[in-house]
Amino acid sequence: MSIQTYQKASLQGENPRSTEYRLLGQVTKALMDSADAGSADLRRKAEALDWNRRLWSAFATDCASSENRLPDTLRAAFISLSIWVSKHTSAVMRDGADIQDLIDVNRTIMQGLGGGDAQAV
Repeated sequence: MSIQTYQKASLQGENPRSTEYRLLGQVTKALMDSADAGSADLRRKAEALDWNRRLWSAFATDCASSENRLPDTLRAAFISLSIWVSKHTSAVMRDGADIQDLIDVNRTIMQGLGGGDAQAV
């Protein structure tokens, strides 16, 4: 059995919370790696920032759906966070704002998802 087959099978049994945690972990790692690369690898940084912004946009879109079963206040908070992520991402790229703020937000959400120690990312 190939590794891809195993990974696909393991993901099919994943619940939505686990999927969100895993995706946040992956994008957060990409943000951290791009921060470590500094200004030497602008492309990697832009790709990580874009991926993070798209993930948060997907969260906001899901939270805006009337079919979403989260409480209204939590849905509104995620939509607000998504707007902040988008604005801060632009500030990171345009003005050199701190990418660590985005990493910290992702880690906080990961902790809320109950994924254990988000600092391990």
